[in-house]
Amino acid sequence: MTLTDRLRGEGFMVESRADGESGLAEAASGAWDLIILDLMLPRKSGIDVCRRLRQQGIETPILMLTARSQVVDKVVGLQLGADDYLTKPFDMMELLARVEALLRRAAKPAPAGGSYRFGPVAVNFKSAEVTRDGKPVALSAREYHLLRYLIEHRGALVTREELLKEVWGYEALPATRTVDVHVTWLRQKLEANPKFPEYILTVRGLGYKFQTGTACVFPV
Repeated sequence: MTLTDRLRGEGFMVESRADGESGLAEAASGAWDLIILDLMLPRKSGIDVCRRLRQQGIETPILMLTARSQVVDKVVGLQLGADDYLTKPFDMMELLARVEALLRRAAKPAPAGGSYRFGPVAVNFKSAEVTRDGKPVALSAREYHLLRYLIEHRGALVTREELLKEVWGYEALPATRTVDVHVTWLRQKLEANPKFPEYILTVRGLGYKFQTGTACVFPV
């Protein structure tokens, strides 16, 4: 519960399950961005859950949580396809850093001729067209490039400095609200309630995070 609450407080959408069997079913049924998997689970161990997920061809990043004494299980988990592990007890900031690293590593650029959907919004990358509820959304070229960059790096924190460099092409710039203004415009056009955004989230003091998926959390 503590881990779930903290992740939600950081802007993630989280589902948690209390045992290995229900967790496996949930992880196998949804398009998750990340699975946080404890090794010590009732009804089915974390090792078994990891093995079954990889056997089913599910490539969602898995962060394993282990006790200090579980060295062998830790190695086995990594051999079965876990992407990273963290030993309990752990500092929450370290867990958050590992979550961000896994999400950034797993973020896949949208194909040039593909499309991406979130909620009622559809983005066609071949035609550079955006629709909401099937109706065209008029975006400026800069707004479109900003949206595309956020989608390509979905789930990961992107700083204002990174956006200024990658979207605007500025290597260095004095304090500016350019990014914030454009994000506000995107929210007004794409979010159901721009004051309480669901997709383009603010990470206070750091930047933004485009979040449409969920982290599936198994209990610590």
